[in-house]
Amino acid sequence: MVEKGVKVVIVACNTSTAIALQQLKNKLLIPVIGVIEPGVRRAVKSTKNKKVGVIGTEVTIQSGAYTRALKAADSTIEVYSRSCPLFVPLVEEGWTDNDVVDMTVKAYLGSLKQSGIDTLILGCTHYPLLKKAIRRFVGSSVRLVDSAEETAKEVALLLKKDAAAKKTGKGVHSFFVTDAPDRFIKVGRRFLGEKVESAVRIER
Repeated sequence: MVEKGVKVVIVACNTSTAIALQQLKNKLLIPVIGVIEPGVRRAVKSTKNKKVGVIGTEVTIQSGAYTRALKAADSTIEVYSRSCPLFVPLVEEGWTDNDVVDMTVKAYLGSLKQSGIDTLILGCTHYPLLKKAIRRFVGSSVRLVDSAEETAKEVALLLKKDAAAKKTGKGVHSFFVTDAPDRFIKVGRRFLGEKVESAVRIER
């Protein structure tokens, strides 16, 4: 990626951010941005009762990265975390708004709802596709924080400071994957729409 002249690297995965962000920052000379800190900053600004929920993969939750970041930002915040391992396969299967999803959301988020949180961080980039089901269950009084969306906003601000990034015109997308390209195209279109037309497999 660096050889291709990118201006910034986004670690667009909460698990990878929790495990490898600092190592990447130490290794690369260009800005490296993870998805945890932007989500935390938004949650801290959003919460009124200082009760924040975090949902993510098992590795992300077990790493404690969100809890540490939230506590560092505001030590009075109460953090309620829950891993939701079935959410990712549901999204990748294309099941984002049906009875199975509703039952799974209820099973995972029941205890978080009872805790009285007023803000919930969607700590996995798959989870925003389940927003409708999550919103139905937790109610409109709970602010949903999309960590990926908050990261995109911060990257946009960063790029505005770069003169070359201000050029107008249509951009292009290139996708390089270490998994099966066909699978990436299928799943990627659920996130990005028809922008994902092809992908090139590279060796790790």
